[in-house]
Amino acid sequence: MRSSARSGRFSAAAVGAAAVVAVVLAALLVWSLWPSGASVPSDFGARPRAQDPVGGTPSGVHDDAPGEGRTSGPASEPTALRVPRVSLDARVQDVGVEDDGTVEIPSDAGQAGWYRFGPAPGAPAGSAVLIGHVDDRTGDLGAFAKLYGVRKGDDITVAREDAPPVRYVVTAREVVDKDGLPDEVFRRHGRPVLTLVTCAPPYDRERGGYQRNLLVYAVPAEEHR
Repeated sequence: MRSSARSGRFSAAAVGAAAVVAVVLAALLVWSLWPSGASVPSDFGARPRAQDPVGGTPSGVHDDAPGEGRTSGPASEPTALRVPRVSLDARVQDVGVEDDGTVEIPSDAGQAGWYRFGPAPGAPAGSAVLIGHVDDRTGDLGAFAKLYGVRKGDDITVAREDAPPVRYVVTAREVVDKDGLPDEVFRRHGRPVLTLVTCAPPYDRERGGYQRNLLVYAVPAEEHR
């Protein structure tokens, strides 16, 4: 996922040329992280499914889509994310919703964003969503490029404000179309899960950038035993 363009003194033509070069370099760097011969990261495991919520959901009401003002109640906010085996270590900031209804992404590619209108990591139910860039316009990899190297069983630790860290274990990873993000990603009910989201190829400049999303799912460590 890409951050907004930075200002500079270069001419429009120079900036445009630099952006193209940066995109190519970033793509080459990201591709180098994947298994030899693979065009996208491989899927593994099965997406954690929610059990039906107690009492069900009223007909015509969809509680899984992003939206302002929807919260999961008081919770300790996440402050940092660590996946030791792939050396992912990123600060976490809270994010909301853009004017077009999509989830905000931190402008700093080295940080992760917690979708604050959903459950927080450590919540007893629902999908806690952390989202981040795979690269930026300079051609540098973002923090979430490391997700291309995660394996089933990897440990994830989320530090929290005024609360002990919470630990998760990776159980699944999948690549989906950008416009086909599963509704379950933003669910507020059912078994707890940590969902990490970033971009995946192909990259199509004319169509707005990366055309797919990489999703990594992790369950609370105590549930994984």
